[in-house]
Amino acid sequence: MASWQPAAGLGQLRARAALLTRIRRFFAARNIIEVETPLLCSSGITDPAIESLRVERGDSLTGPRYLQTSPEYAMKRLLARDGEPIFQIARAFRDGEAGARHNPEFTLLEWYRPGFDHHQLMAEVAELVQYCLGERTLQKRSYRELFTELLALDPFTASTAELATTARRQIDTGTLAGDRDLWLDLLMSHLIEPQLAALGMVFVYDYPASQAALSRVIEVDGFRVGQRFELYVDGLELANGYFELSDVGEQRDRFEADNTRRRECGLAQRPLDEHLLAALAHGLPDCSGVALGVDRLLMLASGISDIRQVLAFDWERA
Repeated sequence: MASWQPAAGLGQLRARAALLTRIRRFFAARNIIEVETPLLCSSGITDPAIESLRVERGDSLTGPRYLQTSPEYAMKRLLARDGEPIFQIARAFRDGEAGARHNPEFTLLEWYRPGFDHHQLMAEVAELVQYCLGERTLQKRSYRELFTELLALDPFTASTAELATTARRQIDTGTLAGDRDLWLDLLMSHLIEPQLAALGMVFVYDYPASQAALSRVIEVDGFRVGQRFELYVDGLELANGYFELSDVGEQRDRFEADNTRRRECGLAQRPLDEHLLAALAHGLPDCSGVALGVDRLLMLASGISDIRQVLAFDWERA
């Protein structure tokens, strides 16, 4: 195929259009407002595991802008002012891998539900996915349950050395060294996620507090957990949701801790999003939010395993 030609065929373009129409019908039936927020913003995400694409401008007075990895921060500013349920279908950008499951530019569906906790939002996410894909067997497993069932390992009580030993027995880690979360991530991605395909549609929830990201933290069975979830369908990670953190002091501390880790990893620090912090100080309603990969949803709907086949122009053709 000549490099000028689109990768996705006409049938896939029509399937994408039909999927977007279906998604909008789902939210219209629930009176959830569709919104738009900027893609270029003055701050980028601080998370060391996710890199924003930075755009330089000729006007040095305004400084660089960052293509958003998610519309989350701006949408929370809308929530702080209006307190209404909202959704957005947005382009998002991450400076990282391009391949069968990832493209640096992709389509993200994000929505927020005031008054919902993360379990209530899981139920609505399941409704949307089944509305788009048809009925599927649904399961919910806590992060701790998966580790104990599939690896005979308790992620909350095992030592870092025990986690590393378990990983090294089954994964070629070379001379890799790291902290507790690095080994937990390796065990999840290399040993647990491949087994999730057999579970069909499964929500994983209540992650370790160190992986809370932007979620609230509570105590469950004597251990601090982040009130967040991830959805896997046929082994493909599809969505990531939170019972949203609303404490501005805690959010600032997490941003600053992210920048400390970035500095330790040799990564550039990112400016804190003071607009978001001001919105949290004003007051964010109790709410849960989720980001769902539209391109991956289309892959599942089409029975396609390579994301490049559902994109009109993937990274190599853009």
